Amino acid sequence: MTYRDLWKELCSYDNLFLAYKKARKHKTLKHYVIEFEKNLEDNLLTLQVELQLKSYSPKPLETFIIRDPKTRKISKSDFRDRIIHHALCNIIEPIFDKIFIYDSYANRLNKGTLKAIDRFEIFMRKVSQNNTITCYALKADIKHYFESVNHKLLLEIISKRIKDKNVLWLIKIILDNHKTDLKGRGMPLGNLTSQFFANVYLNELDYFIKNELLMKYYIRYVDDFVIFSKSRNELKMFEEKINIFLKEKLDIILHPEKTKILVLDKGIGFLGLRIYYFYKLLKKSNLRKFKNKLSRLIFNYDNKKTDYE
Repeated sequence: MTYRDLWKELCSYDNLFLAYKKARKHKTLKHYVIEFEKNLEDNLLTLQVELQLKSYSPKPLETFIIRDPKTRKISKSDFRDRIIHHALCNIIEPIFDKIFIYDSYANRLNKGTLKAIDRFEIFMRKVSQNNTITCYALKADIKHYFESVNHKLLLEIISKRIKDKNVLWLIKIILDNHKTDLKGRGMPLGNLTSQFFANVYLNELDYFIKNELLMKYYIRYVDDFVIFSKSRNELKMFEEKINIFLKEKLDIILHPEKTKILVLDKGIGFLGLRIYYFYKLLKKSNLRKFKNKLSRLIFNYDNKKTDYE
């Protein structure tokens, strides 16, 4: 099924108001939210008119570096632009979520890390018949994934289902706002739309693995994925086929240092845990990150920089 007439709904005041409520969640005490709310109706109507006239232009991204402990560049959109991102995702995310595979767990309603870990354990036990036979996992991720996404290919994938030219115009505007040395590539870490587009792009990989390679025991969380098998040789062959598919169809590659075939009974690192057959361990680096985040949250709450919500 394709969708042609989405623009009117996307630009509606009701959708923009819902988008505003989502964008302000957990940020009600932020100065930019308070400022926007001083003239809430006028500001939302201004956004509505800018969309309708196609004069909308996002503000430059605010970029900063975080180390947790890996160094990452995070980009933050202006609050009014975050409202637009939510308005877009309100309309098109349900369309794509219907076609996503069951075992894609990132940034989706009723999914998430805990359910991904539960599924991981189920697959681990099933493929090994409760640890009675030696089994393996291909654990992989995409090299510099968010920096490497090809805008042209992404738009082609989206336009297979979204035929509304105005919606496609808005998507292109959002993608083009991320300025990099590699023109036509990359999405900013931190944007709601980037998280959604990341799933759309790699849904092509999901279909290849499920429908072409016929792999039943496969889980993906953003660009990290795991395939379980009784055969190391089968996984090695799949690794080669997947890399060819990624290069030819999506213009990206597997990370050579982070893509490995591992023995299941040695434990597999996944989503911050090391998972064994009958127990799980939290990685020390993730425990440290959790403690640091909790300390910051308590400090911000005590100093009224965040609220209970």
